[in-house]
Amino acid sequence: MIKRQIAGALVAACAAAVLAGCGFDAICGGDDYPVLQVGGTGRQCVPKSDEPPAGFARFPADKEPKHVDDEWDVYWRAHTLNESGTIEAA
Repeated sequence: MIKRQIAGALVAACAAAVLAGCGFDAICGGDDYPVLQVGGTGRQCVPKSDEPPAGFARFPADKEPKHVDDEWDVYWRAHTLNESGTIEAA
């Protein structure tokens, strides 16, 4: 009986995540966007209404990671942006 309750709760949580537009593998939640540490590979999620915090920058629009282990998530593990916004090896 408890296993069924746990399974039901898990299914409900998964459905809610999908309906909210952010799967478990999403880089950020639906109301956030990812930013990259300038000169490093650190990242964080920022509310869409806010600018990146000091020391962070938006990913180039066509190179923004969306999901864990997607093409751009893997790429940015070894690359960064410098102070001028140029992509370079991390």
